[in-house]
Amino acid sequence: MTHISLILGGARSGKSQYAEQLAAPYSQKIYLATAQNGDLEFDKRIKIHQNRRANEWQTIESPLDLVTTISLTKPNDSILLIDCMTLWLTNLMFAKKDITQETQKLCLALSQSNGHIIMVSNEVGLSIVPENALARKFRDEQGLLNQTLAKVAQKVIFIAAGLPLILKNEQT
Repeated sequence: MTHISLILGGARSGKSQYAEQLAAPYSQKIYLATAQNGDLEFDKRIKIHQNRRANEWQTIESPLDLVTTISLTKPNDSILLIDCMTLWLTNLMFAKKDITQETQKLCLALSQSNGHIIMVSNEVGLSIVPENALARKFRDEQGLLNQTLAKVAQKVIFIAAGLPLILKNEQT
């Protein structure tokens, strides 16, 4: 049976660490990274995440094709942590992919998966309205993506200041 959790929060809210804590009891942990290293500052962020996970995790880099990666990982006996959906959306936008179509394919793959999956995503709609059109489009697309993922997830948790607030908790 599939169990999907969505962890939402702002930048530096503690959402990735919380997701890793949820995964801690599993003996087999798969970390699906969507980040693409773009500069020195981001490289440092990636290394912090890698060092925190140490050797307990198998890491798979999949910046665009989450559907194939999810189907290949077969998380039956393990937990799959996807970090993060915000970077996945960014990658889709820069690759000029159809976001609605990619999201639908992802939701289908999630529903057909057999195992435990945790997705981490930023909540970007709590701030001021962005000044430029691209930033507004991104904010809107991120909000729609989060809503769609929250519908397929059995558990949705919002993290603020490192503290979890359970938004949805359907028992499976």
